[in-house]
Amino acid sequence: MSRNYLITGGAGFIGSNYAGRLIQRGERVTLFDNLSRAGAPRNVNWLKSQFGETGFSLIVGDLRNADLLAESATDADVIVHLAGQVAVTTSVTNPRDDFESNALGTFNALEAARLSKKNPIFLYASTNKVYGGMDDVKLVEESTRWLYKDLEHGCSESQPLDFHSPYGVSKGSGDQYVRDYARIYGLRSVVFRQSCIYGPRQFGIEDQGWLAWMMIAAVTGRKLTIYGDGKQVRDVLHVNDLLDAYDAAIEKIDVAKGQIYNVGGGRRNVMAIWAEFGPILEKLLGKKIEVAREDWRPGDQKVFYADLRKAKNELGWEPKIDLEEGMELMFEWVKANRELF
Repeated sequence: MSRNYLITGGAGFIGSNYAGRLIQRGERVTLFDNLSRAGAPRNVNWLKSQFGETGFSLIVGDLRNADLLAESATDADVIVHLAGQVAVTTSVTNPRDDFESNALGTFNALEAARLSKKNPIFLYASTNKVYGGMDDVKLVEESTRWLYKDLEHGCSESQPLDFHSPYGVSKGSGDQYVRDYARIYGLRSVVFRQSCIYGPRQFGIEDQGWLAWMMIAAVTGRKLTIYGDGKQVRDVLHVNDLLDAYDAAIEKIDVAKGQIYNVGGGRRNVMAIWAEFGPILEKLLGKKIEVAREDWRPGDQKVFYADLRKAKNELGWEPKIDLEEGMELMFEWVKANRELF
């Protein structure tokens, strides 16, 4: 039996990929998006080219508009809340907009779900930035990367929260609201603290979507700047694997409701953002890449990779697409679509 899905930020990178998957399998999909990001209209056009003008519904609206959001959620069986401000640096420059987009916007989305008569499932895309710099965690420095000294499997959900930067605070506020609406109101909500997600339809910029941005910059000949020592480690996760996690939580909502899951590439898919990714990118490109160097940016963790054991144990989920395969898929997509950048 098909469901009604409402995807806030549905014209974004993750949202458009999920919409495509859902439409393809016969679900009814409504996108709620203000179309403010450059890639959003392109993603809407892509969905129209794939599924036609009537294959999905689009509501052009902002998260600040609580009434429109509530009206849009009336018939939703599942609300996937992906919309919001996405960059740490932007949050430092304009903290009010960041707060209204992320903290207030998530509150409005939760209220829309609470006021609905359909008791919808509510998925929230949180971030590993809620753990802050993890200054209490000991690190070891290797020749090309930083790693956790004692966290063998990576950062677990029990790691203390430490909201660092306005972005960390606003996303963390939403994270805790989503969790508490399950406890107080019985909302079937699930928090995903996501690592570095990458894949097709990602129009990365320097401040967000670093892996896509570096590939785009390399292919189009734009200036690349590396902040810090380039040995910062992240676990990267292909968007298709992330969407598998969403699907798993929905199918196992009796287990997942009220829970928080770290979802990323895990220890198996870690990579230093330049000391290790740089040579991979140069090999794919077939030439040397010149980069500029700048100091560390605020809130930039030296290391983050997620402990995936909770998601595996409770949802039966783990990444399937390995680093090498994912990099090649992403690079081919960027090359094939270079006119879009």
